[in-house]
Amino acid sequence: MTIGKPIPVFDTLQLSLDKHIARVRINRPEKANAMSRAMWRDIGVAFDWIDVTPEARVAVISGNGAHFTSGIDLAMLAGVADEVDDDCEGRKREKLRRTILALQDALTSIERCRKPVLAAIHGACIGGGIDLICCTDMRYCSADAYFSIKEIDMGMTADVGTLQRLPKLIGDGLVRELAYTGRKFASDEAQQCGLVNRVFASPEALLQGVMQIAADIAAKSPLAIRGTKEMIVYARDHSVADSLNYIATWNAAMLMSSDMQEAMMASMQKKVPTFRD
Repeated sequence: MTIGKPIPVFDTLQLSLDKHIARVRINRPEKANAMSRAMWRDIGVAFDWIDVTPEARVAVISGNGAHFTSGIDLAMLAGVADEVDDDCEGRKREKLRRTILALQDALTSIERCRKPVLAAIHGACIGGGIDLICCTDMRYCSADAYFSIKEIDMGMTADVGTLQRLPKLIGDGLVRELAYTGRKFASDEAQQCGLVNRVFASPEALLQGVMQIAADIAAKSPLAIRGTKEMIVYARDHSVADSLNYIATWNAAMLMSSDMQEAMMASMQKKVPTFRD
């Protein structure tokens, strides 16, 4: 596979691309994959690269080591006060607001990415990890996985996306319970409430299963997959009427593609279609 732009190299992530599947591995296992300042920046760069790289048709994000992520690095939180310090109180607060918006945007890059993103979660997925997985298209976990909206136990309100996205994924009452209490919930409850699509017996089975799903997606029309993600995200935040109008406009522009011709011919000839990136 010939890749247009070189694959970025990071200290906190491992990024690779094989058979149209981009792999993003959170890579601070010695720190339980705690999300450092550099990692937030790297996540944005990685998913922006996946978005603009035609050869990448789908992405899988997972964690190296024992856990998916233990959430935001406490050393990073401790350094925020010095980072935004200013003699002017107004300017200090403006700097803090811009810092929060930058962290939000780093994770929104996952949602903004035109390619589907699958999360493979094992071990702990805490705090900022919940913010992260709420931005993905589908979530899968191993039986050992557990989750917690931990910010409440740190005396703060979650501010990077959980409270905005999670109510669209699971019931409002349950979101409130989890956010108010910070209690830990396990893989079976995560599946029952719809946070994850499926629970696998082990981290190894999880990765194997998620990679197969990713391969199935990568075999479909890239143009149709990108349009489907666009429509699902748009419909979440807009009325049915607005969403129907948008898909009509989208398909008026995108429907008559070489992908559709290839799919129809392959169906008639009973062969596997081959699509361009």
